[in-house]
Amino acid sequence: MKVLFHVELWSIWLSGFVLILLSLYATQRLPSLKENAVLDSQNLSITIFTAPKPFVGSTEIKQTLAVQSWLALSPYVTVVLYSQHPSVASFASGFDSRVLVDTDIDFTFLGSPFLHSMIAKSRWIESEIFVIIDPETVILSGFISTLNHVYKLDRDWLLVASPQNVSHLYEYGKHWQPEKKILQKNWQWNHCYNNARMIMAWNNKDMPLHNGVLPPFIYGKGTHNSWIIHEAISSEFRFVLDASWTITSFHLNNATFENSTALDIEKRNWEYIGNSHLGSHYGSFLFTEASYSNLPKLLTCDNKYYIMVDTKKNTVYPIGHQGAVNLMKEKIFPSWLKENSKKCIVHQNKSLIKILDCSLKDQMKIKETLELPFSLESLLSITADRNKTIVLTVAGYSYKDMLMSWVCRLRKLSIGNFIVSALDQETYQFSILQGIPVFKDPIAPSDISFDDCHFGTKCFQRVTKVKSRIVLKILKLGYNVLLSDVDTYWFRNPIPLFHFFGPAVLVAQSDEYQEQEPINLPRRLNSGFYYAHSDNQTIAAIKRVVKHAETSGLSEQPSFYDILCGNGGSNRVGDNKCLQPETNLTVHFLDRDLFPNGAYQNLWHEKNVKATCLKKGCYIIHNNWISGRLKKIERQVLSGLWEYDTSTRMCLQS
Repeated sequence: MKVLFHVELWSIWLSGFVLILLSLYATQRLPSLKENAVLDSQNLSITIFTAPKPFVGSTEIKQTLAVQSWLALSPYVTVVLYSQHPSVASFASGFDSRVLVDTDIDFTFLGSPFLHSMIAKSRWIESEIFVIIDPETVILSGFISTLNHVYKLDRDWLLVASPQNVSHLYEYGKHWQPEKKILQKNWQWNHCYNNARMIMAWNNKDMPLHNGVLPPFIYGKGTHNSWIIHEAISSEFRFVLDASWTITSFHLNNATFENSTALDIEKRNWEYIGNSHLGSHYGSFLFTEASYSNLPKLLTCDNKYYIMVDTKKNTVYPIGHQGAVNLMKEKIFPSWLKENSKKCIVHQNKSLIKILDCSLKDQMKIKETLELPFSLESLLSITADRNKTIVLTVAGYSYKDMLMSWVCRLRKLSIGNFIVSALDQETYQFSILQGIPVFKDPIAPSDISFDDCHFGTKCFQRVTKVKSRIVLKILKLGYNVLLSDVDTYWFRNPIPLFHFFGPAVLVAQSDEYQEQEPINLPRRLNSGFYYAHSDNQTIAAIKRVVKHAETSGLSEQPSFYDILCGNGGSNRVGDNKCLQPETNLTVHFLDRDLFPNGAYQNLWHEKNVKATCLKKGCYIIHNNWISGRLKKIERQVLSGLWEYDTSTRMCLQS
């Protein structure tokens, strides 16, 4: 009996083992099943990026319809909205975690995001497919099935698709309705017009979208889509294909809605002109209709299967039939393609040729000159805070990288009330492309040295005298001014502190480095960081400084001290103040523990400068008391107080 029990037990174990082997064998014998599982999978994680306008009026209606259509495609679709506007955050809050708002990218001072920063941010997100789409483009069908088919390609790819135009939509109820409930009139498809609104999707694999550095295109303006497509093709990093005919989508450009008011689409000329200049500057990258017409076209015939047509080589590639196909090697007209499918190819190919009979070059006619409509007065009205305070810096092209590090730091601190005075045309154009509020000083010196304009040089003396003249002009316009050189690193916003001093008080950094000495000793007022209130006493005192500097053979810094504190410090009051007798202006020298100069306590030689300064409670630290542009940059970079990536032209992420 005991032997019989052991035999039965062994037979059960043996049967189970055989079944396992048979299961493994059957699995290995069904490769097509495995391929189809990937092909028909609806579980691909898809992240859609866009940069919406504020959700107001008809714009809110169109953008809401668009986002709802994306979320309806698949439960695995996540939408990321790049915006700093409160209405966008309010909109996203109604969708839980499927709609996210990201403000930690580079924006222009008008709030428009940069495309290169949007794409760079995608590298930090876990997703199998990334998509960039215009915020007013609705996707109805074919999107998920097309991505499922293309996703099985054994290589990196970039898919593009142009949406159609809709002139009128009828709304049914308060919610998004299926495709059959939408009535269209005058359905249009302008491939050239929709180039800027093109849907772009790519798989998350090893190769980048392009070779080299993506120029600072403002999203939604200019030719950034064409540039990426051109670079992806020329670099051969990715297989690029056009899926406009397999994805049902349309753009709500001038669409009107039943019972809706007139469109209220915001236009920002500055951004348009800025990118027009960019198109001119990067003219060699303009993408022509000839190169775009050569893209393989992804078509669907009789709604049964996908094929890809190379119009240049007159070749057809099968997609999603009889297993995976290497598109770069397979160049046969498949025998399984029926006669009606051939007619489908011929018909759609003729349509494609007709649609692509356009020229992007004609659309990208650039104005001869780039002169923005913003004057100093208009910039002040746009950027000043509610207390009419502005942060001003002055920079030449040799300090453009340090300028950008300074700008990036202020952006990270959410300080947007700053403007830049460009000393030369190169700095002006560079700042425009970086989305900085900038104006060109008409009386700035024209002979500014690139490498020899540090402290003590004739170039430095000429440049510093520009700053006080601009400050005086802004004060006369009724704005308070915080003048900050670009070689200051900000740990926190000092403006609220300065407001406590009130009118008729000028607060300035001290250049005294000896700890036991008074901080208001002769020639220790640093004119590279000070706050001036717009009032009669301050304006009168700065007028005296400007007049004195004009006749001086030195920089403006000695003029500041000699006029405000008197020759040899005759107007000193205590150890940290001066009183200008003619104007009754008080000069308050800032606490060096909170506003250290470049030589105070040798802070720049600390192993961890940032940690040391934060422990002291610093507001800023000045990168002065060092001679030479390259030495300044080296010290700031090695100390970890650098905020700009020169290789990508983006602010460094936190």
